[in-house]
Amino acid sequence: MSSDKENKQFLSVLENNKGIIYKVANSYCKNVDDRDDLIQEITINLWKSWGKYNDKFKLSTWMYKIALNVAISFYRKTYRRDSFNQENYQESVYIDDGTDIALSEDIKELYHYIAKLDELNKALILLYLDQYSYEDIASTLGISKTNVATKISRIKKQLKHKFQLK
Repeated sequence: MSSDKENKQFLSVLENNKGIIYKVANSYCKNVDDRDDLIQEITINLWKSWGKYNDKFKLSTWMYKIALNVAISFYRKTYRRDSFNQENYQESVYIDDGTDIALSEDIKELYHYIAKLDELNKALILLYLDQYSYEDIASTLGISKTNVATKISRIKKQLKHKFQLK
């Protein structure tokens, strides 16, 4: 059974890092209801893993790893099952903490392009945009540092090309 102190500590960590959860959920779900379900799934999985957190790793890296794994599984399960419910469809744009903020058209377009990337590349670029080191990205995603560098370079070229076409 968890102590009150552990519960409060977890809730504090969750509050201080909720941007990670929203960013991942917004990047992997276009459907509003699915996005809410994914946020809940990520939170539940973080809670279940909280007792296993090893503080030799950065807390945000640990959270990203869990959030991305849950999101990828959720995405595969949800979007293989059926197509979007057009009533609930909303374009995927990162919102830091769940509040509405005005984003420039270029930023909206960037996240639109990111949303179309495959699962691994989407995770890579999200971590890169959050200024994680190649070493942290490699550790989080279970790939080599060299592979991270190569893939990020290719993604940047793809995104640059899309912006040049507009």
